Amino acid sequence: MKIKLIVVGKTNVKYLKDGENEYEKRLKHYVKFEELVVGDVKNARNLNHQELKKKEGSLILSKIENIDFVVLLDDKGKMFSSYEFSNFIDQKILRSTKSLVFVVGGAFGFSDEVVKRANIKLSLSKMTFSHQMVRMIFKEQLYRAFTILKGEKYHHD
Repeated sequence: MKIKLIVVGKTNVKYLKDGENEYEKRLKHYVKFEELVVGDVKNARNLNHQELKKKEGSLILSKIENIDFVVLLDDKGKMFSSYEFSNFIDQKILRSTKSLVFVVGGAFGFSDEVVKRANIKLSLSKMTFSHQMVRMIFKEQLYRAFTILKGEKYHHD
């Protein structure tokens, strides 16, 4: 199985990027992982929120293939404990899911078209995080899920 993370724009905060790089390096021991960065929309300041979401949505959808199982990281999504998330990942592996795609939207969320394409929405917390911070938190949780599945001593109850 391959796991992809689609994000809007680059992480421009050094300590967050350092954390992301660390967890990406750790993840490579468990799974093929790839981050796909969708460039920032040009002239975004001239667009209202809906127009911006629609343009970002088109860019996101261009990175998604028909066979992909798509998970939106969204504050209105289903919440999992770390064990439940590891079980979710395990079920995708057991069902021979070829490509599991997680998507972090822009600052204003997802377009209707992206929401329609998604198979599920997942929330990392009831709290709101910046879309740049979500990337590192998600990568850590994905790494944690694999250590749980492998019975390694990273996660503590």
